[in-house]
Amino acid sequence: MASIKDVAAVAGVSVATVSRVLNDHPSVSAAARARVLAAVEALGYRPNAVARSLRTDQTRTLGLVISDVLNPYFTHLARSVEEEARALGYSVIIGNADERPDLQDHHVRTLLDRRIDGLLVSPTDGGSPLMLDAARGGTPMVFVDRWIPGVDVPVVRSDGRTAIHDLVAHLYALGHRRLAIIAGPAATTTGQERVEAFRRAMGAYGLPLPDAYTGQGDFQAESGRRAMERFLELAERPQVVFAADNLMALGALDAVRARGLRVPDDIALAAFDDIPWFLHTDPPVTAIAQPTGDLGRAAVRALVDRIEGRTPESVILPARLVVRRSCGESHDNGKGNERIPHQPATNRSQS
Repeated sequence: MASIKDVAAVAGVSVATVSRVLNDHPSVSAAARARVLAAVEALGYRPNAVARSLRTDQTRTLGLVISDVLNPYFTHLARSVEEEARALGYSVIIGNADERPDLQDHHVRTLLDRRIDGLLVSPTDGGSPLMLDAARGGTPMVFVDRWIPGVDVPVVRSDGRTAIHDLVAHLYALGHRRLAIIAGPAATTTGQERVEAFRRAMGAYGLPLPDAYTGQGDFQAESGRRAMERFLELAERPQVVFAADNLMALGALDAVRARGLRVPDDIALAAFDDIPWFLHTDPPVTAIAQPTGDLGRAAVRALVDRIEGRTPESVILPARLVVRRSCGESHDNGKGNERIPHQPATNRSQS
């Protein structure tokens, strides 16, 4: 493997001149720059990123800790983060917390030890001491999707409250009155926000949410399956189950089919976090879609602003309701088109 000394020898310049060319220093003449770049190309020289980071105190590397790499939402988010970071000249190291605070801390610790320039995190809980210390200790950090209240870190997320209200209005217009929810973990901000928004939207339409119609999940498929099984055992089943994320919705769908039942004939199903699979299930699933790609790109831009000494603002983007056929809609609504339903004039309130 060629070294920087080899490049200097072939180009007929000093090692310092090669270094200045590689760092795009303006003091090098055009002729010397051309010889150095030609030598780099001929020798296939690649700069030592570790050595460069020791000199510049930058690695041009970002860390991303996501909650669950198997969740299509976070897979899409990670891809958009990587693409935007690459466009801005950064690489990304990804850690999968698997919805476990201990794994989250392991990845945060490892990334900090590797001297990343900044950290993107979707917290799995209310905030570990390690994460709080990193945030308060000056590590450039941005929360994406989820956040830790009271921590002075920019947050890039969607606001699903209006879309959840639109969903309840849509279900009400279809004649559904017994609505249930499979909630996400209460330790996460998204878990709290979605169940609270659902409860408030139901209250706006005068609909109760009994304890029997509230299932506790953990944003993973097995918890959705268990919650749906419990709903199906009730003497009076809910007419619709709203799963507060896509994996729990898929688990709930498995539970319905395992009993030989059909959606929406026997029980209807809606989900938060739209995914491409929902368009191809039978029937296609009515869901709330987040602007996932936009969130990932905005999070990277906010983090790079922090790294470069600017002060970014938090970013909140709206989610939207996508109406399909899993709640008893007519077939002409089954093409995955967004539809904001008619809202009764009475009992309308903001979530």
